[in-house]
Amino acid sequence: MTKILAVNAGSSTLKWKLFSMPDETVIASGLVDRLNLPGSIFTVKRPGYDKYQVTQDNIDYRLAAAMVLSHLKDAGIVKHLHEIAGIGHRVVGGGETFSDSAVVDKAVLNKIHSLTQYAPLHNPIEAQYIEIFQQLLPDAPQVAVFDTSLYANMPMINALYPIPYEYYKEYGARKYGAHGTSHRYVSNRAAELLGKPLTDLKLITLHLGSGSSITAFDHGKVIDTSMGFTPLAGVMMGTRSGDVDPSLVSFLAEKMGLKMGEMIDILNQKSGLLGISQLSPDQRDLEAAEETNPQAKLALDMYVNRIVRYIGSYIAELNGLDALIFTAGSGENGIDMRARIADQLSYFGIQVDHDRNQIRGKEQIISPDGKPVTVMVVPTNEELMIVRDVQRLTQN
Repeated sequence: MTKILAVNAGSSTLKWKLFSMPDETVIASGLVDRLNLPGSIFTVKRPGYDKYQVTQDNIDYRLAAAMVLSHLKDAGIVKHLHEIAGIGHRVVGGGETFSDSAVVDKAVLNKIHSLTQYAPLHNPIEAQYIEIFQQLLPDAPQVAVFDTSLYANMPMINALYPIPYEYYKEYGARKYGAHGTSHRYVSNRAAELLGKPLTDLKLITLHLGSGSSITAFDHGKVIDTSMGFTPLAGVMMGTRSGDVDPSLVSFLAEKMGLKMGEMIDILNQKSGLLGISQLSPDQRDLEAAEETNPQAKLALDMYVNRIVRYIGSYIAELNGLDALIFTAGSGENGIDMRARIADQLSYFGIQVDHDRNQIRGKEQIISPDGKPVTVMVVPTNEELMIVRDVQRLTQN
């Protein structure tokens, strides 16, 4: 058996899972939370064991990575660190440079750095973790798995914005999408559950969580996705606005005396469900309050409305639909949210069965038998997708 580590790094968290391959069993998983802050929390979970947790102030990126590897050895999860045969890293921005995951060498690492302008909040941190793990485990190959690679070859009719073409040629101004690793896993898994090749299906995958995105697959190929040049575009989200008239952004910046960067921060961090409800970015809080709080109800109604719009337009692009797939936090657990979305799509033959829909975090078909569109819940597993890519690219 081969052990492969999947790393999902953010500015304030380091998530990881250690897999046994090729049986795809999770040996251990963990989270380092509140990085570079007082009260950093290091947590490890193992099947059959109690959760291990320790708090330590100001754990930085290097210390977080070192603590993960030290715990794996000290707890006997691995006898020797060289048992880890590869490390896969989620990297958000691959631009048009990477249409597939890539084994990291000096040239690949330099390209990840050069693409920082397309993912300024993510790529620098992810590149730094790659460098740290290269130093800590120099003999283990590192693989970068790009969120955007799924969309690198998306049809130009949908990838480009209707602005001067030279902006695309000179500055790379186009739609790059996000959540690609999740959409790739979910689409493939849905095809397996339906017992059909992905190349025979027309699918729409809904990654609904704090960040939300929608992707359309036509016989195995992505034809469109909701997120754009950055993850700010598309449907309304927890704190992100989704699509907004650019002239409104300029208008508000002028009225409030704000710089454009400050307005973008508002659209990213203070808008969406939080901005409309003025209560919370969490759908669960809004659902609990909507009967007595009109703004909470309005926020949820707007969220559903924006998702339904995208689904309807993608069905038109696909010229039909075989399956609609819910995933991620709200998609996997939002019983009421799934029903609300489906109820507005009944014209297309989309419907959920009340009893089948009473599930959280489980794979299941939730539409009635015999309907023209199969509605499914498929929990995402980005880490499994990452380690599969590591094995594919590094194992002979």
